[in-house]
Amino acid sequence: MKTLKTFLMAATLAASPALALAQAPATTTAAATPAGATPAGAPSAAPAAATPAPAAKAAAPDIQYAAPDRDIGHPVPGSWSLQPQVTEVGQEARWMHDDVLMPIITAITILVLLLILWVIVRYRAKANPVPSRTSHNTLIEVIWTLVPVIILLVIAVPSIKLLAKQYAPPKADLTVKVIGNQWYWTYEYPDNGDFTFDSNILPEKAQLTADEVAKGKRFRTDADGPRLLAVDERMVVPAGAVVKVIVTANDVIHSFAVPAFWTKMDAVPGRLNETWFKVDRPGVYYGQCSELCGIKHGFMPIAVEAVSREKFAQWVASKGGKMPGAPATPAAAAAATPAAQPAATQPASAN
Repeated sequence: MKTLKTFLMAATLAASPALALAQAPATTTAAATPAGATPAGAPSAAPAAATPAPAAKAAAPDIQYAAPDRDIGHPVPGSWSLQPQVTEVGQEARWMHDDVLMPIITAITILVLLLILWVIVRYRAKANPVPSRTSHNTLIEVIWTLVPVIILLVIAVPSIKLLAKQYAPPKADLTVKVIGNQWYWTYEYPDNGDFTFDSNILPEKAQLTADEVAKGKRFRTDADGPRLLAVDERMVVPAGAVVKVIVTANDVIHSFAVPAFWTKMDAVPGRLNETWFKVDRPGVYYGQCSELCGIKHGFMPIAVEAVSREKFAQWVASKGGKMPGAPATPAAAAAATPAAQPAATQPASAN
């Protein structure tokens, strides 16, 4: 009797794995199929779930960058003056330079030159065998004390107004964080979904090998901008908007400078500096790093394109961002959907 019991127990243990395998497919199918889901034998619903991808691509088309103007936004061959200014601060600063400082320094330079020539001729040894022993002249000393004070006051009044306008910016419509790297720029748009991209100089076609050109590697064309100023990704801003620029660096000191905006601010590691500009004229404006930052200091240009607000919204969508107060873009929603599905089906599979 004891032997029979042992035999039956062994047979039961041997049959248990087969019974478990026979029941496993049904159990797995039921557990893996949440309520409302399509059974394994039914037509798949995957194509319907994948349809948002084309819609997202259509909602965020590629943006065609504008070609630069011939005579504005970058150095012009043969020009000897400042670049045309496209901001209110820049126009006032150019007036200060051209109509206040240059006439004053020109008058001082001519006056000093004439005085030197007069002294050379009038007080040479041949004309004055016996030198004058005059050591003081009250009138001359009063003149050379008062005249510089008056000149400084003439310069101080408009320059203080200009400095106040530069460093007391109006309320910003857009904030862009600019980060200097060796040797390229990184742009962040915290007001538009906090998307980020890098901007590198475009090489010349002659710098690429035939194999790189055949593979479609991008090189500079006249539509991108002048040599040493064209980049693969531009900083895009809406025309007529007050843009606050927060400037910093990841490695060494750089300097963010766009001459047509009258904007220049050092990018210091571990520090946030702030500047601003408001450009009303759509177009492309170029600058460069203006602080010696290493061997490729001359090869980290800046390209800023001012566009209409509608085109700016399209560009933001193409980068996966969103305008303030707008709902998330279809691309962002589609990207978030797969991450949310496992969390929703986990309790069903656990049961």
